[in-house]
Amino acid sequence: MRDLSGEHLAALAATVALSVVLIAGARRNGPAFSRPARLVLGAAILAGFAGEHLAYAERGEWSARVNLPFQLSDAVTLVSVAALWRPRPMLVELVYYWAFAATLQALVTPDLRQAYPDVLYFTYFTTHGGALAAACLLVIGERRLPRAGSASKAFVLTVAFAAAAAVATLASGGNYLFLRRKPAGDSLLDAMGPWPVYIAVAAALGLVLFLALEAAARHYAGRDGPGTPRTRRGAAGRDARG
Repeated sequence: MRDLSGEHLAALAATVALSVVLIAGARRNGPAFSRPARLVLGAAILAGFAGEHLAYAERGEWSARVNLPFQLSDAVTLVSVAALWRPRPMLVELVYYWAFAATLQALVTPDLRQAYPDVLYFTYFTTHGGALAAACLLVIGERRLPRAGSASKAFVLTVAFAAAAAVATLASGGNYLFLRRKPAGDSLLDAMGPWPVYIAVAAALGLVLFLALEAAARHYAGRDGPGTPRTRRGAAGRDARG
């Protein structure tokens, strides 16, 4: 699929529209809207994830070199479902950082060969767009803001996941987390130098983005209206109530 083609722009527009609806609904109607919305969105994302694997298997194309859940998009997908159904602080924070630092870029420059109406077109944008919509619903709509210091913790967990992806890459001969080579299509990694320089540059940029996202959330907490969890205790209490 070509970047910024008609079907690509349609998927981006659908993601933006869904995110806006979820934010507005949660802000206007509170838990009466957001709780069922979280359940439905989580089910849709999980169905997209399962559908992708079933599609590859049905075509005889499923392979340990490609389809093990060791891309960051897989982690975001599964953590998004968990956060939507059980919105604990760390799960919500991971969705927030991963969705806005990584998934957003994957939506703008998708590493996807198939185009509309291929089923993989729908599963790709359901999982990726759904993860971004989940972050918008949880953090902006429901005001489940990241706690102080959460960016550093999320970065450590990201590095741990990258280490697991490196083991999977070596064991399978694949290219999980693009640790062996850059994606075939255009991506931000193209501006980060050759292998393995781009891996270190991407890690450093990821940390900067995480810290910037945490700062943005703290700024947002200070400016938002009544009801926003402005302290760690307030946010945790809100999460405990689901």
